[in-house]
Amino acid sequence: MAMQPVERNARDVSKEQLREDLRQLSQTVEELMNATADDSRENVSRLRARAEERLRETRARLSAQGERVRTQTMDTVECCEHYVRENPWQSLGISAAAGMVAGLLIGRR
Repeated sequence: MAMQPVERNARDVSKEQLREDLRQLSQTVEELMNATADDSRENVSRLRARAEERLRETRARLSAQGERVRTQTMDTVECCEHYVRENPWQSLGISAAAGMVAGLLIGRR
């Protein structure tokens, strides 16, 4: 399985979308709190319905994003496993070099 590069634009767009969703949800909850102070039953129920809808939408997007990240992670793990099985000596050398670099960096502190 070939590893494909992750598109930065798609990730940035989804981050921005998530931020916007959370901002809107926060704003709706704040409006709900303010409306509760007025104790207008009609206003409270309308805002509550909006808050619940935005919460459902945000949960759905978070779930989809989590599933996408999980899939990408599993693909990356499969690619790494395949590479290690196909190139065991190179993998060992890379691991040893990475360990040595990490040891040197940790030792400098």
